[in-house]
Amino acid sequence: MFGRRKKGSAAEDAAGEAEQVVDGVDTEADGAERERVRLEPEPRPDGPWDGTEVRDPADGRVDLGGLFVPGVDGMELRVEVAGDAIVAATVVLKDSAVQLQAFAAPKREGIWGEVREEIATGITQQGGVIDEVEGPLGWELRAQVPVQLPDGTGGFQVVRFIGVDGPRWFLRGVISGQGAVQPQAAGLLEQIFRDTVVVRGEGPMAPRDPIVLKLPDDAQMVAEGVQQEEQAGSRFSGGMGQLQRGPEITEVR
Repeated sequence: MFGRRKKGSAAEDAAGEAEQVVDGVDTEADGAERERVRLEPEPRPDGPWDGTEVRDPADGRVDLGGLFVPGVDGMELRVEVAGDAIVAATVVLKDSAVQLQAFAAPKREGIWGEVREEIATGITQQGGVIDEVEGPLGWELRAQVPVQLPDGTGGFQVVRFIGVDGPRWFLRGVISGQGAVQPQAAGLLEQIFRDTVVVRGEGPMAPRDPIVLKLPDDAQMVAEGVQQEEQAGSRFSGGMGQLQRGPEITEVR
């Protein structure tokens, strides 16, 4: 099952101001400044994979162009658009989901460390709560993000931000639903993230530009639900509300 919706939700605004950082400088709590060390991407013995590291990326995966997403029984796959471009895919499994989005990155510099800082700053500025922990996929953020509930009152959504630096790309995941509330229930979603293949392409891209995706060749559009309004927000802090249903694209597998 493929679904397509406009990118953006009320909770994405929670980190909408998180993009502004000073290159090369990281401010500590005591106000002192230190030089930010930009490290090379760490090895990825268990994935996610670069397109050059897999003999046949399409084997057992859905071809979205810039991403090859593993297919598993019972999953629903939705794509998200920004303008006219498809920039993210969300895998829904029962009451959990993981949003996948890939970005261009410098050749020899990982960006997940500073992206975590940006996301955390944006969410805490909006009244959310952040906990940075070392999880199964490395360092991640476990967040309580302010959202507006259907009845108009305020509440919180629990999400997990995960990320891995690759060669000239960065793959970000946002786990929501029970997989975020009970991380021990997210094993299959984490495995999908690990087994995803990123195809950046050889063309020039500015660091942090999203790697554009495409629909599978045999996908069919099925209008269902109400399309959400597009809202501005941090390109790294999206993924809230992906369990809400929008116009869908269905593939028979």
